[in-house]
Amino acid sequence: MKVLFVASEAAPFIKTGGLADVMGALPKELRKRGVETALVIPKYAGIGDAYQKQMETVYTGTVDLSWRNQYMGVDKVVLDGVPVFFIDNEYYFKRDGLYGYYDDAERFAFFSKAVLAMLPHIGFKPDIIHTNDWHTGLVGVYLKEDFMKDPFYKDMKNVFTIHNLKYQGIYGREIVEDVLGLSMRLYYNGNIENAGCVNFLKAGMCYADYVTTVSRTYAEEIRYPYFGEGLDDYVRLCSGKMKGILNGMDEEAYNPATDPYIPYPYDDTNVFSRKPLNKEALQKELGLPVNRQIPMVALISRLVEAKGLDLLTFIMDEMMQEYVQFVVVGTGDKQYEQALQELAARYPDKVSVQILFSEELAHKVYAGADLFLMPSRYEACGLSQMIAMKYGTVPVVREVGGLKDTVANFEKYVGTGNGLTFPNYNAHELLFTVKRGLSYFEEESVWEKLVLNAMHSDNSWDKPAEAYRDLYEHLLETADAGAEAEGGAGVAGGAGAGAGAGAGEAAGNAVLDDGAAGAATVREAEPALDPGKPGHSLDTVTEAVQQVIEKTAFEETVRAEAAKEAEKAGTAKAEAGAEPAETKAAEPAAEAKPAKKRTRRTAAKKAAATKKDTAKKETAAKKPAKKSTAGKGTAKKTKAASMTASGKAVKTTKTTRKPRAKKTDK
Repeated sequence: MKVLFVASEAAPFIKTGGLADVMGALPKELRKRGVETALVIPKYAGIGDAYQKQMETVYTGTVDLSWRNQYMGVDKVVLDGVPVFFIDNEYYFKRDGLYGYYDDAERFAFFSKAVLAMLPHIGFKPDIIHTNDWHTGLVGVYLKEDFMKDPFYKDMKNVFTIHNLKYQGIYGREIVEDVLGLSMRLYYNGNIENAGCVNFLKAGMCYADYVTTVSRTYAEEIRYPYFGEGLDDYVRLCSGKMKGILNGMDEEAYNPATDPYIPYPYDDTNVFSRKPLNKEALQKELGLPVNRQIPMVALISRLVEAKGLDLLTFIMDEMMQEYVQFVVVGTGDKQYEQALQELAARYPDKVSVQILFSEELAHKVYAGADLFLMPSRYEACGLSQMIAMKYGTVPVVREVGGLKDTVANFEKYVGTGNGLTFPNYNAHELLFTVKRGLSYFEEESVWEKLVLNAMHSDNSWDKPAEAYRDLYEHLLETADAGAEAEGGAGVAGGAGAGAGAGAGEAAGNAVLDDGAAGAATVREAEPALDPGKPGHSLDTVTEAVQQVIEKTAFEETVRAEAAKEAEKAGTAKAEAGAEPAETKAAEPAAEAKPAKKRTRRTAAKKAAATKKDTAKKETAAKKPAKKSTAGKGTAKKTKAASMTASGKAVKTTKTTRKPRAKKTDK
């Protein structure tokens, strides 16, 4: 099994965040478990000279990107047994930084397409392409919309990992054809669109055969609007092909027993004698009072709101009222940098703020501090809390994302837990949790138990690597099973259609029934049309709908063919037995004559009856007095008087049965 990892950065070559640490560790851990891995990243100008000198060029060519035709070079280095490929294009990647340029969409579209274009030329054909974050989201799009037309790419699967949902690669729709070289169909059907914009991260999710996040809790959280960053509805739609796999930590790079940056290496056997020496060395370096008895609280982070800096700045003056020292290392938003620098100015003997990032200084802080703050608003996984625990520094974290999965709250009287946690995004909950940690620091036996629990936490890559290997195997096994099922279904469908070929009306019905049975066999043999389920070769909901339409069209075709066969059979019958058919047709015609006579007699009777009724009505119209039954008003009196004058009044009165008529005579 071969897996190619595709990312925008990787340690130790180039690093801006946790993604680089994952790419530097996971491929080599999988190699230990029998997975043949390789890695590809852009060839940035910032990659160290030591690595650039080791690179060898393995391929040069061009990449078509809409109307552009751009140069592509592929260089290679082998590190820890893992081949690492670098996509070279100085126009796109020979810049001071990695991200934040006006043409980032074009840069990473080029990178995504170049990764696929290089595969036939590097001697490494992957079974699975494992892409990471929005920068590589278009790899799946180009693979399944373009490159899979080439048999070389036909069986490749794509896994896409979300390291941080907040960063999505959002651009205007005008880039679809002009920059990406894709059809607007993919924008209008929603495959690469979200909220009216092109969304690279959604595209990666849409075209992936499986989606992972970097912790179990984060995979659940991003289904809800608060954490979903505008994609929560689509995350829920993909839940059938998504799972969280907790990241690990490179224990070779972060090991206090072998760390070259710290002056006094230590492990769990001598942590309480040698860790204080590292604290004193750090206090001296930062210009703080040297005293191992003063608890030191540390923060190593990007200074942004998502990391909980608004909570910290709200309670930092209250925290400084405690017997404590506070050390900050990092860069970020100016408002937080300024607030922390002002705090250091107010408490010069308690606070040291270093607005920079230094790998060496960070290691020294991990080794010298007692408490480590991570009050994040959200945290996909988090690496700092794992490093802190490995160095015997107790993490103070909010129960969110990967922090919740890695840090368990310490129970003083039970002795369980490896850190200090608080559930709500509240400044004073953070303050009270810090104070609880300071109180434990004063109790030697309690503190030692907490520190050892933290150091003994298993945050290695063993379990995550096993989980990824199982996922890859599952994808490939499901794909093989699906291919076999499709082949069997095709044979069954063909047999059904063949059984339906016959003569006569019964044969025509057989075609319809057997053809429908063949279609049913196809449906049973194929996996369910679930775009969220891995291994079903469904890239999008649109494709799933298209397959349903195609199957419906197939069934309609079968029915149409059956109808034609039946019609042909009926015509053949009619030609074969023309004389009997004419005889049978003549008999009803002969019987039709008496029926016509009966119809005439009936009509005559009805006409006579109608004539009699008309005569009666005319007679009645000539005698209105007798016809009337109203018996009302002056008309009655006039009629009665005229009858009496003619001498027939008594007779008329007697024959009148209406009571009102008698009353009128009186």
